[in-house]
Amino acid sequence: MKFVDRQPILDAFNFRYACKHFDANKKISEEEFKVILEAGRLSPSSFGFEPWEFLVIRNSALKKKLWDSAWGAQNSLKGASHFVIILARKKIDTIYTASYIEKIMKDVQKLPSDIIEHYKAAFENFQKKDFNLLESDRAIFDWASKQTYIALANMLTTAAMLGIDSCPIEGFVQDKVNKILADEGVMDAAHFGVSVMAGFGYRAETPRAKTRRKIEDVVKWID
Repeated sequence: MKFVDRQPILDAFNFRYACKHFDANKKISEEEFKVILEAGRLSPSSFGFEPWEFLVIRNSALKKKLWDSAWGAQNSLKGASHFVIILARKKIDTIYTASYIEKIMKDVQKLPSDIIEHYKAAFENFQKKDFNLLESDRAIFDWASKQTYIALANMLTTAAMLGIDSCPIEGFVQDKVNKILADEGVMDAAHFGVSVMAGFGYRAETPRAKTRRKIEDVVKWID
């Protein structure tokens, strides 16, 4: 089924850029921001285990606490209509024996018990052998973080298709931001860590022309 023509998709990608200066007086409607969040929620993830949580930070006092540690987010914190922190789940929730994994398969994916056992065995093999994810807590957390970037990308593209600007953000001191969110009681540090951030709103600047490598420098066709 074809939902849209080709050109609007490319137009959205050409429209999107990492907005550095947002117009603080322009706000995204509740209806449109819900679509952006839904794009994140509906995103694919490895094994369909959705190892993420989205924090929409509206509290001004919390934004001030984040200011020094989230240096790359400062323009978004002061001007973006909406500011999102995407969390990734830690090993306690993503190891093949985790109760969270069991819950997803049973209560969300609605898999029968025999299929669940088959999937758990396959997931164990994937973690131990295929991707060697159990070599360290950081390795398995980084694997979960990779999944959050799929959701982030879909949210950015959805925003662009709605004419909404965005800025993906990795410019923060991870340990310090983790501590701030944990101390504020908005993140369970035993189960989550900060993966990436993003600001959403409307530009208050004129972006420079988009630059990318040529398609022939990026794509190799293997016949």
